[in-house]
Amino acid sequence: MKDQLRNLVLKAIDSLTSAGTLPADATVPAFVVERTRSREHGDFATNVAMLLTKAAGRKPREVAEALVAALPKGGVVDRVEIAGPGFINFFLGREAYKSLLSEVFTRGNDFGRNTAGQGRMVGVEYVSANPTGPLHVGHGRNAVLGDCLARLLGATGHDVRREFYYNDAGVQIQNLAVSVQARARGIEPDTDGWPEAGYRGDYIAEVARAYLAGESVQADGRTVTGAKDVDNLEAIREFAVAALRHEQDLDLAAFGVEMDVYFLESSLYTGGKVEETVRELVKHGHTYEEGGALWLRSTDYGDDKDRVMRKSDGTYTYFVPDVAYHLSKWQRGYQDAVTVLGSDHHGTLMRVKAGLQALDQGIPKDYPHYVLYQMITVMRGGEEVKISKRAGSYLTLRDLIDEAGRDATRYFLIARKSDSQLVFDIDLARSQSNDNPVYYIQYAHARVCRVMDELAERGFTYDREAGMAAFGQLESEHETALMVELARYPEVVETAATNLEPHLVAQYLRELAGALHSYYHEHKWIVDDTGLRNARVTLALATRQVLRNGLGLLGISAPERM
Repeated sequence: MKDQLRNLVLKAIDSLTSAGTLPADATVPAFVVERTRSREHGDFATNVAMLLTKAAGRKPREVAEALVAALPKGGVVDRVEIAGPGFINFFLGREAYKSLLSEVFTRGNDFGRNTAGQGRMVGVEYVSANPTGPLHVGHGRNAVLGDCLARLLGATGHDVRREFYYNDAGVQIQNLAVSVQARARGIEPDTDGWPEAGYRGDYIAEVARAYLAGESVQADGRTVTGAKDVDNLEAIREFAVAALRHEQDLDLAAFGVEMDVYFLESSLYTGGKVEETVRELVKHGHTYEEGGALWLRSTDYGDDKDRVMRKSDGTYTYFVPDVAYHLSKWQRGYQDAVTVLGSDHHGTLMRVKAGLQALDQGIPKDYPHYVLYQMITVMRGGEEVKISKRAGSYLTLRDLIDEAGRDATRYFLIARKSDSQLVFDIDLARSQSNDNPVYYIQYAHARVCRVMDELAERGFTYDREAGMAAFGQLESEHETALMVELARYPEVVETAATNLEPHLVAQYLRELAGALHSYYHEHKWIVDDTGLRNARVTLALATRQVLRNGLGLLGISAPERM
């Protein structure tokens, strides 16, 4: 709708230019067409008149009057008003909403999708949990954020690659190996011989038992079999990583999350990518040595201080492999990159971007885009739930899915802006009431399905063509409110994708469901008047389609019965 109105304004500008009201060399300003806060002031408004004042040599209101007079007549606009210093307010006519419903049915599952991404390849990296234990609820928020972002970017014309980067190198993997080894030797936490930094969850004992039993596990396209040898720490490490990666895959599958690419941190070292990246930074003159360490001049790229890359003992600081990893994304053809991280990683973002810029390879300054999220507080019975019997020190994602269900878990973890604190109330997520937002939305979809069943039970047939012909009978306040909400959906999808804010879709669906429920309670849909009945059912079915499309972007089911 915005595009249609923008085109009308552009045609009016062309008319004024042809008439000499605007100079022939006048530049079309970067005007906006946006929804008004109150429908009393129209459906949309534009600031174009105020931006053309200088070129026209007239007052903003005079320019607005000239533009309104030059607007093409008819079409989607019912009337136009000028407000304040020169805002132009558009009031849409019924034909605009009739056209909207036709588009919903014509495009079906594709309604709301667009081609703005123009096939640009974008890598979305998410979850990326260390393979040292089951996924916890924080990983769940990361997973649903990344998955919904990938769905949104795909819906807006991007070529999306879902990527899991896992840290299979470093101290945490060594701690995992010695923990499993200790369990395999019969040593338990808090007893003599237990590793100081060992992992204590019961899952470590499970991995040790499987290793000693010679079981096989599949992960990342390969099979690893337990060697049964308690002294072979390397074999234990390999088996433990594979076993926990396999379990993470099962957790993600239960959560409806899939990946296209698994990238190993260790490959950056075995493939020489870290050393290669450092050599490139040195070659381009963006480093210096001081105190036996190698430093990056990150202050040249907006950082608050220069950063050590290679310490005096020859080891690299943790942001260096991150630079090498994101360089690999660029080299693999990712024109854009999105990385979902916990807010505790905020301090590393500037230095990674500084390192990428210092490589002088034409990488955009905003590469990658980071989406940061806050951690979660889980409540049950009014009390915080902190630990899992199996994991020990934290609540697992699988625990949450088992208790609340996949749909509710996904919705609750995506419903608020990622950088805001989130309280997950298990009791609310399990409740079948209007207070539970995911139930409320899904019930709106199921409600329309039930009405269609009732229509058949009462011996009526539905005729969409007759419904569209009788569209003019949909004049109530609730019908208009529902049409306005339907018209918003493509804009919400576009904004959510552009701003990397999938919670906007979740919030929108709740508002759309509210409009449908209000309409249902205030007006009978199955009435004797054939035209009115078909028109109301047509509006309800269009709403069902949009609810289904939006739930699909969140990876949530659209049940027909509840």
